[in-house]
Amino acid sequence: MKVLRGLFAVFLASLLAGCGYNTIQQRDEAVKSAWAEVLSQYQRRADLIPNIVATVKGEADFEKTTLQNVIEARAKATAIQATPELVNNPEAFAKFTQAQGELSSALSRLLVTVENYPNLKANAAFQDLRTQLEGTENRIGIARNRYIKSVEDFNTFIRQLPQNLTAMVFGYKPKAQFAVENEAAISKPPTVDFGTPKK
Repeated sequence: MKVLRGLFAVFLASLLAGCGYNTIQQRDEAVKSAWAEVLSQYQRRADLIPNIVATVKGEADFEKTTLQNVIEARAKATAIQATPELVNNPEAFAKFTQAQGELSSALSRLLVTVENYPNLKANAAFQDLRTQLEGTENRIGIARNRYIKSVEDFNTFIRQLPQNLTAMVFGYKPKAQFAVENEAAISKPPTVDFGTPKK
């Protein structure tokens, strides 16, 4: 009887290995790891924002609407529970990425507005924070690219035979992917208007 159980265990292990179960596990873990890095970089950015806001508030006549937009966008982005399971829920993932996109836009508008304030541009503390923010944005881009690649590998693998059968049996579905917010808008060439030359 023990021999029969041992043979059955060996057969089951070889069956699972041959159907891609182990590789699905590895790729699923790679997606989770890449996602954790994305979240870490988003958190790093969220942690920088209060310092940036505090520095900008010191500028007496700074545009309050721009600053308020950053504060609200940060609150919205950090209010979403960012868990590893988020990548398995396309709707929640879309809300999360939309909130992060809104925060990126608000920060971009803030940094453009800062150009009109020489005191802020000359402020060493603000420039240091700005450099840290730019570095964080670069890290976010790198982390997102790694995540995109790991999701692509996972999704492609679970759609192939025989792994697709294994994925179906064990409930593995394609992971959510980052997407361009408005694909139609980026397919159009930008319009450039240099205006009427001054005389």
